[in-house]
Amino acid sequence: MTRLTGLARVGLAGAALTAVVAVTAIGLRAVGVNRWAALTRTHRGQLEAGRVDDQGEAGGPLTSTIRATPRFDARELEGLPAPVQRYFRAVLTDGQPIIATASIEMAGTINMSATGEQWKPFSSHQRVATSSAGARPGFLWDAKVRMFPGVAAHVEDSYIAGQGQLIAKLLGLFTVAEARGGELARGEFMRWFAEAPWYPTALLPSQGVRWQAVDAASANATLVDGPITLTLLFRFNETGLIASVRADSRGAGVGKGMVMLPWECSLSSYQRQGGMLIPMTGEAAWVRPDGRKVYFVGHVASVSYEFAR
Repeated sequence: MTRLTGLARVGLAGAALTAVVAVTAIGLRAVGVNRWAALTRTHRGQLEAGRVDDQGEAGGPLTSTIRATPRFDARELEGLPAPVQRYFRAVLTDGQPIIATASIEMAGTINMSATGEQWKPFSSHQRVATSSAGARPGFLWDAKVRMFPGVAAHVEDSYIAGQGQLIAKLLGLFTVAEARGGELARGEFMRWFAEAPWYPTALLPSQGVRWQAVDAASANATLVDGPITLTLLFRFNETGLIASVRADSRGAGVGKGMVMLPWECSLSSYQRQGGMLIPMTGEAAWVRPDGRKVYFVGHVASVSYEFAR
């Protein structure tokens, strides 16, 4: 009887400890969610203001050289490379309102290892700003990555007023990755540009994009934001839609360092949204010497737009 009583006491103590751990974990998650929401709310305000000053505070929109035009005019396609004209005629209709901002809900999987296979599920909300309203182009990708059962990492990938930033916090509290400045800004602007088929009016000449023919199924597109000038290769499929976007060189994180590698986004499963034809699936990959390595697969759950006036 004494032995059973002792075991019962041990069992009760274990149960109490488990309960304390569970309550602590719930509390940490709640605090982390609130702190993370406050952080991303601040950054979203900066994105929509259009600039960040030297102290990291939001300011007013920068003066833009983009021609203000609230609607797509098919006459601006004259003189563009043939595959580019086919693309715009396929995805836009004459008079389509120009996108000012986009909100994209997505879910998918992401490989958390630069060299191995550590695929984790994620869900995300992405806010995008274009140049149409006189502000600078940018985005904020706010993702929740399930690392282990009950344990998530919150990740922000962003390009705001010419500044790139990557932040990852376990439970929204404990920083596990943080990078900004330097080559990262170019890489984040590259992401914004490559993902423009989700907000296709941003690819129009009236929005600052210069197109140059390569062949019957591809063209180079060049865009400038502040000191950054990018040229990406857009490839089109047999139906005239963008199948992939490629950069000759983008900074890839390896350990605490960075190497420059070719980078490619593949786009598929086009559907009508907001009067436009956009891809519902996106895939990102590094093109390494030993072959193409996919690290991101995302599926659009919903998308909404606000248009220029």
